[in-house]
Formats: sequence, structure tokens, C-alpha cells
Amino acid sequence: MSLLLFLFRSFFYLLYHQFAWTYDLVAAVVSVGRWQSWVSSVLPHLDGRVLEIGFGPGHLQLSLKERGLAAYGIDESRQMAAHARRRLHRHKYPANLARGFAQQLPFPKNSFDTVVATFPTEYIFQLQALREIRRVLTPGGSLVVTPTAWITGTGLLERLAAWLFKATGQAGAIETTLPGMQARIRSGGFSVRHELVELKGSRVLLIIANPYTDI
Repeated sequence: MSLLLFLFRSFFYLLYHQFAWTYDLVAAVVSVGRWQSWVSSVLPHLDGRVLEIGFGPGHLQLSLKERGLAAYGIDESRQMAAHARRRLHRHKYPANLARGFAQQLPFPKNSFDTVVATFPTEYIFQLQALREIRRVLTPGGSLVVTPTAWITGTGLLERLAAWLFKATGQAGAIETTLPGMQARIRSGGFSVRHELVELKGSRVLLIIANPYTDI
């Protein structure tokens, strides 16, 4: 692991825990204001009862509630859970949130029609996490993952942000990163496809996976 990548991951851990109150600001800065649109790109693929793994500050949870979907979430960060609950309660929505890990989901079998994770860390590709996601999905359900995005704008700040994403390993070339991601998800018992969502000055990768029914 390069020193830059190690420092980035250490910074992200602190950002997600002790400095969670700065998360929205930092995410907006490093994405040149595009973070929320990247997260929202999953919405057309979510329906029914939705479990969000790693809900962070709760923006997607709020969007799901506003669309009338039954939204639930799990996250290991106590700080993020507090932020998300405040956001939902401020808008008069119940917070169906739990603390825990993807590798041991505290939900019964066939509980959700969709499981979603936006910009998760490597845990989402771990075999135990994928097995747990398969367990809680209904037959015909979907796993939707947004693993990465690319800044394609040509302004100075956009080029700088694109370089930073590439240097820290957050936005490698799709030809080298996608096959490995797909293979790991398939190993968990899923069929896999992907979409590239074109947004203003950026591009988002979506992976949509469905459990095999004959396992």
C-alpha cells in the first residue's frame, strides 16, 4: 500500500468517525460539489423495502423516505448514526437505523427487496458480507453498489480532484477495476451487470447484482 493511500484511508476513517460533523463539507469539496448527485444516481434502481448499508449522514435515507419507500439502514459508526437520525427527525421521518456490520446483518431472511451501498469500502466485496446480503434479499431482489465515480470536467479544480481520486486509488480505470469487482460479487452467488451514469462533469459506475435462485 502506498503511503498516499494509507494516509487517505486513515483520513477517511477519522472523517467517518471522530470528524463525522465535517463529512458533508469534505465530500462536497473533494468531489467539486458532485457528491450528492453521485449518491442520488442509485435512486432509479431502488424499490420496495430498501436496506442501505453504510448510510453515513443519512442523505439517501431521507431521499428514500421522501419517495415513500420503506427505508432501513445499518452503519457501524456511532457518529454517523447520530447525524442520520437528526436529519430524519428534523424532517419528521422515523429513523429505522441500526448499528452493525455487513458481515452480520441483524435482519431475518428475505427482509428486503433492495440492498444498496454507495461508495463503500472493501467490506462490500467480502464473501461473508455478500452471503449476508443474499440472505436478507427477497427472491428476485437486487444489490445496487456505487463503488466509484470519475470527474470528467476540464476546469482546474476538476482536474485536480480527478488526479486526487486517481492517486488515492478511488477512481482507477474501469477496464482494470470493474472485472475484479464483478468477479468477487459473482463469487457470492450473484449475477452482475453494470451501468455508467453520465452526469454534469462526472461519470458514476453502478453495479446491479441479483442473487442466483439455484444456490
